Amino acid sequence: MIALASDHAGYQYKEKIKQLLDSLHESYRDFGTASSEPTDYPDYAHAAAEAIVKGECDRAIMVCGSGIGMDIVANKSKGIRAALCTSVDMARLSRSHNDANVLVLGERITDWPTVEQMVKTWLQTRFEGGRHERRVRKIHSLTNL
Repeated sequence: MIALASDHAGYQYKEKIKQLLDSLHESYRDFGTASSEPTDYPDYAHAAAEAIVKGECDRAIMVCGSGIGMDIVANKSKGIRAALCTSVDMARLSRSHNDANVLVLGERITDWPTVEQMVKTWLQTRFEGGRHERRVRKIHSLTNL
């Protein structure tokens, strides 16, 4: 199950991502927002990240205007590895090298055709493990310094 979240500035892409996920037969849960009316991104990013922490969802895709706000909020939750991506290569590497469990996108930054390819790539790419496993484990062991 994929958690989806956006604020007003990411609402249009979130709705397009829902259509894309439907076409890929991927299940998702929409944590909002439900319109393009101004709202606060932390409310939605936190709810979606917590759904992963609680085991209700496996991964998340979050969208705001730049992606920065959602990324910051998501990475505050224990066990979250959110990656703000602006290219297909970044999306692929976030999964294969960093085992990112949250893909963060900026609707005002990245065009839709690129976002569509990033989502597909991110969903299809598996974590390589190996030398990357040690590094990913360190992410969470060093968070209390």
